[in-house]
Amino acid sequence: MHQEAIKWIAGLLRNRNIPFLICGGLAAKGYGSGRDLNDVDLFVPGERFLEVVEAGQEFITKPAAHYREEGWDLTYVQFKYEGIKIEVGCAAGASIFDKESQTWIPLDIDFSRYETRYLLGVELPLMLREDLVRYKLALSRPVDEEDVRAICGKG
Repeated sequence: MHQEAIKWIAGLLRNRNIPFLICGGLAAKGYGSGRDLNDVDLFVPGERFLEVVEAGQEFITKPAAHYREEGWDLTYVQFKYEGIKIEVGCAAGASIFDKESQTWIPLDIDFSRYETRYLLGVELPLMLREDLVRYKLALSRPVDEEDVRAICGKG
């Protein structure tokens, strides 16, 4: 099911020439994490976010809005395709909570920094390994720590 969801969102974005970066568990999987995927997480540029919302309107399960939850402070929309949650974040103004310093820090998403990986039958632009590890270390949730251990070959 994840494969169909990924094909859908990647196709929707590519058909409109909207840059995107895969992050979260799917990106971690691309760098060696073996844990099961909960959902598909990705970012798009701020100026293209509403276009994505409009294009995927029939699949929205959580409306596009600003949310501050689980260490994230950002605007995003959640789609559900073939039973799989897809969370598309607006890169503009996104922040994460750094557990160690107990502060919100900007999550600077740079769409020119990515590594292309073939995952679940789709060629995808993944957030660079070091950027992914940096934000997962800052968040330091159990799932992030598990991903970092796997990505760094210690788990």
